[in-house]
Amino acid sequence: MTIERDRSPTVEPVQKRGLPGAVKVGIVFVVLVGAAAWLLSGSDNPFVYSKLVHDVMSEPDSFKGRRLRVEGELRQGSIQFREDPCEWRFVLYKEDKEMPVRFPQCVVPDTFRDGMGIQVTVQGELGNDGVFLANQVIPRCPSKYEMQERMEAGEEMPYDPNAPLPGQT
Repeated sequence: MTIERDRSPTVEPVQKRGLPGAVKVGIVFVVLVGAAAWLLSGSDNPFVYSKLVHDVMSEPDSFKGRRLRVEGELRQGSIQFREDPCEWRFVLYKEDKEMPVRFPQCVVPDTFRDGMGIQVTVQGELGNDGVFLANQVIPRCPSKYEMQERMEAGEEMPYDPNAPLPGQT
């Protein structure tokens, strides 16, 4: 009696094909550095400087053409609305400096009202003519304690349905 051996083909270990680990890490590193360089060197600066009106208008030449976020108080009586083309104009101030703002959109937030002394943040660029061209207007609502004090002093509130709309007197 003869014993037959299993004559199935032997399987040899398969060698992994591909790049060594160090090369993969190098490729990922190069891609990340390239993406960061692209973001930082693009024509549009990805960073937005956040400043107060006083800071910007003290040295306007150093801020012209940069994307900015500027905060100041709305100058009472300065809101003007033009229908054709649709545009809002107003003045923000802080300390002894004023900044004229142009917002070329038809709609502003409901709380953007004259006569309340509200803080407003605008985002955009300071033009060569010294007028800030805003692409975003963000009025800051007073806190409930500040609103209570203002109501007691007889001031209108942002939510007052009887208050005139911006641009109306």
